[in-house]
Amino acid sequence: MERNTATKVINLTVTIDEANLILRGIGLLPFAEVYQLVAKLQQQAAQQLERETSSAEDRRPVSVQGA
Repeated sequence: MERNTATKVINLTVTIDEANLILRGIGLLPFAEVYQLVAKLQQQAAQQLERETSSAEDRRPVSVQGA
């Protein structure tokens, strides 16, 4: 039985170091085969790191200075 796996999505949880290792390994493959995947991974990582930074800033205490 053949299944269409091209449209299925999975989520992986890896550290930044592990993600960089994956990207280095993918980088050894021919550019024409992997450039879209590399861009997709980098975009998703950037979005996650940006959200993490934003939510950390939202939780940061605000200092109010009196006049």
